[in-house]
Amino acid sequence: MTGTALAMVLTAAVLHAVWNLAAKRVSGDGFAFVWWYNLFSVVLWLPVGLAMLWQGGFAQLGTLVWAALVSGVIHIVYQLSLQTGYAKADLNVVYPVARGVGPLLSMIVAVLVLGERPGVQGLVGGVVILAGIAVITTGAGASASRTGGTGAQGRMRSGLAWGAFTGAAIAGYTLWDDHSMASLGLLPVPYFVMCCVWQTLLMTPALPRATGHRPLVPVLRRNWWQVLVVAAASPLAYILVLQAMRTTDVSLVAPARETSIVIGALLGWLLFKEARPGRRLLGAAVVLTGIALIVA
Repeated sequence: MTGTALAMVLTAAVLHAVWNLAAKRVSGDGFAFVWWYNLFSVVLWLPVGLAMLWQGGFAQLGTLVWAALVSGVIHIVYQLSLQTGYAKADLNVVYPVARGVGPLLSMIVAVLVLGERPGVQGLVGGVVILAGIAVITTGAGASASRTGGTGAQGRMRSGLAWGAFTGAAIAGYTLWDDHSMASLGLLPVPYFVMCCVWQTLLMTPALPRATGHRPLVPVLRRNWWQVLVVAAASPLAYILVLQAMRTTDVSLVAPARETSIVIGALLGWLLFKEARPGRRLLGAAVVLTGIALIVA
């Protein structure tokens, strides 16, 4: 992995951790919240996407539309499962499990199905990153289970289940988006903007049923800053990842971007006073070791 690709992936990791912390602060109204930040993502990023398409003469438009549709559907599953997990369980369970399962499945498919050969050192680095994620995750699990009662255990089980389901969706869109970047040669910004357009359009007909016909504006009023943070940071983070995928195998990009787990864990400790900071720092050191192996 080149230094430029690594810088993009690590910047994306910081942005990803920040917007997930914002999303965790939203209580209820998960479907409406996701719809609002998808809509604002379109508003913020559509002018940039159109400008880039204009420079390319809209030659990619046909392929862009159908490829982004596939990605948009998978992203809706990801977004709603993530928000549901945050409503039912703790961030320090759902987030690490989701971000750990995602790259693990991505790497397995990339190597066994797509025939990528990142090299022994690259694979070892990816495994070390996942091991660091496991250190953080198991620490979260032990802490949660000791907080007492079946309620804590239920939240733990729910967090593991929703985290794993979200991780499967992450693997799905990661592999498809890698195909869109590397094989179809699509531009990252127009591609992701079109994904956001599809997500907004596909979710709109389901809004009345999903929200119980409640008005949408109060949701925006209560969560306006979270909507803006996710709408700005989430697309920027993933556009950086897509750009990295244009020059680097997904089997390397997928594990490296999960350094966001370390950042999220440390921010969770600092902002929410979550327990076991020593174990989180140990996991961070293991993850950084894996990154060093990938870059070397």
